[in-house]
Amino acid sequence: MPIDLTFTGARWLSPHGLRGGPLAISGGLVGAAAGGRPVDVSGKLILPGIVDLHGDGFERHLAPRRGAMTDLAAGLVSAEAELAANGITTAVLAQFYSWEGGLRSPEFARRMLAALARVRPQLDTDLQVQLRLETHMIDDFRTVLGLLAEHDIRYVAFNDHLPHDRLASGRAIPRLTGTALKSGRSPEAHLALMQALHARSAEVPAALDAVCADLRRRDIRYASHDDASAEDRAIWAARGAAISEFPETREAAQAARDRGQPVVLGAPNVVRGASHKGKVSARALVEDGLCTALASDYHYPAPRNAVWQLVDLGQRDLAQAWALISSGPAQVLGLTDRGTLAPGQRADLVVLDATTRRVEATLCAGVFTHLAGETARRLVTA
Repeated sequence: MPIDLTFTGARWLSPHGLRGGPLAISGGLVGAAAGGRPVDVSGKLILPGIVDLHGDGFERHLAPRRGAMTDLAAGLVSAEAELAANGITTAVLAQFYSWEGGLRSPEFARRMLAALARVRPQLDTDLQVQLRLETHMIDDFRTVLGLLAEHDIRYVAFNDHLPHDRLASGRAIPRLTGTALKSGRSPEAHLALMQALHARSAEVPAALDAVCADLRRRDIRYASHDDASAEDRAIWAARGAAISEFPETREAAQAARDRGQPVVLGAPNVVRGASHKGKVSARALVEDGLCTALASDYHYPAPRNAVWQLVDLGQRDLAQAWALISSGPAQVLGLTDRGTLAPGQRADLVVLDATTRRVEATLCAGVFTHLAGETARRLVTA
C-alpha cells in the first residue's frame, strides 16, 4: 500500500534541476506540498525511478543452469528484487521468440509469459514485456499476434540473428555445436533449420510489411534492432518502426535522429566505453547527442553506472544523464505518468547515498520495493 511521507534534507532532481527542500509523496504520487510523516535523508540524492526499456538480465534468474529452473514464477520474484536494488521501477523484460531455441524459443516465451501473468499481482515493480521476434519466423507471425493480445504486450522488437553471409556461402557456422546444444537440437538439425529459414529470405520483406501493419492497427510499438546502416533505418522507418534499438553504426543512429526518431543504446556499452562486439561506441553516440534512452541490456546495474560515467567524464550533467534512464525511456514507451519528480507523477523514485552512490531505497508508485543502509535505519527510527 502506498505510504504518505515527506523526505527532508536531501537534494532531489526536479524537472528544473537539482534542488533542496522537502519532497512529499502521497497516494502513490509526487505531492505538490509537504505532508505526511517527515523522514530526514540528509546526505542523499533523490532521483526519478529508472525506466528500463530493454533488459534480459532476468534470464539468469529463470535458468541459472540449463534445465535447472522449473518454477519460473520464483525466478521472476528474484529478478524483481534485483531490479529494485538497482533503482529500476519500470522494467521491460526483453523475451525472445526465436528459432534459436532454449531460453529464446517460442515454448519458453509462452512459459515465461504465463509465469509472469501469475506472479505480477504479487509484485510492485512495473514489469512489462518486449517480445523480440525473429524476422525470418514468418510462419509464426499469426501465432505471435495472438500471443501479444493474450498477454497485452505493447512492444515488439524485430531481430535477425541468422548468419546469412555464412549460410549463403556454405561456410562453417561459428560455435554451431554449442548453440545447437543450448537449443536442444543436434548440430545437424540446428544447421538445417537455419538453412531453411535463410532460403525463404525473399519472402520476408512482404511478411514484415504485413505484420507491421497489423501492429500499427493494434497500437503496438515496434522497433528495429541492430540497424547497420542508414538504409536499414529507412526500410524499418517505412514499415512504421519508429524506434532504432542498439544501432550498430553512427550512420544508422544519425539517420534515426535526422527523422526525429528515438535511439535506444545499451548502458553496458557506455560503461565499457566500447561495444563488446566491436560496433560503434554508445558513449561516443551519447556525446554527439545521438541517444534518446539507455537500456540495461544484459546487466541491471548498468543504467545508473552509465549515468555516473557520463557525469564523471563531464559529458553530461546529472540532470541530462539521468534523463537518459528516466524521462527519455518513459517518453519512448509513451508512459506520460512517470520519468520525472513533478507533482502528480507516479511516486517512482530512487534514494542514493550522495557519496557512495549506493541505492538505499526504491519506491514504485509510493511503495518501497527496496530499502537498505542508512536510509532504512532513518526510516525505521523517524
